[in-house]
Amino acid sequence: MQKPVVVCLDLEGVLVPEIWINVALKTGIEDLKITTREMPDYDKLMQQRLGILDQHRITIEDMQSVIAKMGPLEGATAFMAWLRERCQVIILSDTFYQFALPLMRQLGFPTIFCNQLEVDRNGRIVNYHMRMPNQKKHSVAALKALNFFTMAAGDAYNDTAMLGEADAGFFFRPPEHLPKEFPQFPVTQNYAELQSLFAKTGHFTEA
Repeated sequence: MQKPVVVCLDLEGVLVPEIWINVALKTGIEDLKITTREMPDYDKLMQQRLGILDQHRITIEDMQSVIAKMGPLEGATAFMAWLRERCQVIILSDTFYQFALPLMRQLGFPTIFCNQLEVDRNGRIVNYHMRMPNQKKHSVAALKALNFFTMAAGDAYNDTAMLGEADAGFFFRPPEHLPKEFPQFPVTQNYAELQSLFAKTGHFTEA
């Protein structure tokens, strides 16, 4: 008998644009363009980001004002609707609940597991707190332990453990160097390709 299917998706780069890149474009701070697509050490990346925000006195309100003007990637809303008609979907992201809410509203409030920021009374982001270490991998492992068939898609270094833990993992529009380092994960470049792989692997209808 076919197990029920759960699909786990990264958020930024898969369903919405990269938040930090949009902030970089808005503020003109080039160093904020660095993401987990280039830097695999997430703690080092976040400490660098927090230092830049403090240096330039960028508050949580400044960040949220940029995020509020963002929208899903072209085709993402239809893709999510297609997927949620066929299986359970959970977004596993290393972003933060304080950043994600406006984007979740535009995607119809799918379930998201992510992290939290520590903000002082002046709106300064002083720290970040991961829900747990390597939460993407552990979330997929927990779903497998609950007897779900798991599929996953992501685009960055911090997705590779999730893709490897899932019963089937796929890259979605990764930078060129990642598939060379992780050739075991099939590469998709658009939602039609990803839908086709999900439908074939999960044994549900594509149309």
